[in-house]
Amino acid sequence: MPLQVSDYTWQQTKTAVFISVPLRGVCVRDADVFCTENYLKVNFYPFLFEVFLYAPIDDENSKAKIGNDTIAFTLYKKEVAMWETLSVSVDKEMMQRIREKSILQAQERAKEAAEAKAAARREDQKYALNVMMKIEEEERKKIEDMKENERLKATKELEAWKECQRKAEEQKRIQREEKFCEQGKQTEEERNKLKHKSLTRIAASRNLATKGRNSENIFLEKLKQDSIPAPRSVGSIKINFTPRVFPTALRESQVAEEEEWLHKQAEARRALNTDIPELSDLKEEEKNPEWLKDKGNKLFAKENYLAAINAYNLAIRLNNKIPLLYLNRAACHLKLKNLHKAIEDSSKALELLTPPVADNANGRMKAYIRRGTAFCQLELYIEGLQDYEAALKIDPSNKIVQNDAEKIRKIIQGTELKS
Repeated sequence: MPLQVSDYTWQQTKTAVFISVPLRGVCVRDADVFCTENYLKVNFYPFLFEVFLYAPIDDENSKAKIGNDTIAFTLYKKEVAMWETLSVSVDKEMMQRIREKSILQAQERAKEAAEAKAAARREDQKYALNVMMKIEEEERKKIEDMKENERLKATKELEAWKECQRKAEEQKRIQREEKFCEQGKQTEEERNKLKHKSLTRIAASRNLATKGRNSENIFLEKLKQDSIPAPRSVGSIKINFTPRVFPTALRESQVAEEEEWLHKQAEARRALNTDIPELSDLKEEEKNPEWLKDKGNKLFAKENYLAAINAYNLAIRLNNKIPLLYLNRAACHLKLKNLHKAIEDSSKALELLTPPVADNANGRMKAYIRRGTAFCQLELYIEGLQDYEAALKIDPSNKIVQNDAEKIRKIIQGTELKS
């Protein structure tokens, strides 16, 4: 049973009440203060100070100061007036109701404070999330600008290289033409010299022959003229050539396959029309998709991924049925973190690598691995594991693919345990 403290003192003004409660040698840490608008309690074992206030107070702005073995309260009145007494006299039942009501008010206030704190924390988190999203957006924009600048730089370098190649070819052509002109001039001069020598020799022989012919008979001259044959009559000779395109003999050829090949070549030549502006500056051998694929591979080896993508893009526009073009472009997109484009190109390569046979097994395995890698970098680990397992079905003895698939399984298991 706690001991009631009765030797407290109090004073008042029209706006505030000042109470001083002695602690009687009790440690400050052991004092427990509870205050509402109609109730004040201080519990410091074995003593208890309890007051049922005469009128309501502003318990939020009221203060308590502990020190010098006393607790000094400064309670601000809600209504400006002088109190007749500090505490009202009530029976035990009323005291219990006031205590319970005060506890409920304190609990409601604590609940409201907790909700307000949680709402403030949510607002802070939302603000922090918005700030992070803005920062990430700025970083993403910066990266896109860097990519665009690199692409423009690679395009300019490619254009400059093409211009240098064109100028070099033009210079070689001019040099060849000049050389041919010089050789033609030299040949013409030599021909003129030979002609001049022959004319001089003929003139000298004619002068010698004229002296003897003057004494010959006129009949002999007429006879010589009659012995000259008449010109041949005009005619035409018809020549028929074989329509064969291939140099093999007809008995060794397969006409149907050759006609199909010629038809495909004609379609490919029709595809190389001037509707692709990038082809206007290319030489004939550079308009070949295989040449562009090799060029893209060289640029990829030099880590110039944007220029390699441009080469593969042009090759795909020329021929969109070559799976290696999509497969190599997917590798470039992986290097540049264009993960969705890497997935699209890998899927397109798998569509073209049909039916699944031993000759295209290596290409199909690369397509599954690159698409699985893109899925994992997008944190779609289940889809990535499916592609890695499909690659393992093609080459079950590949240790690297086995280790990567095992790592993905561990990541998926760890995610499920956490959830």
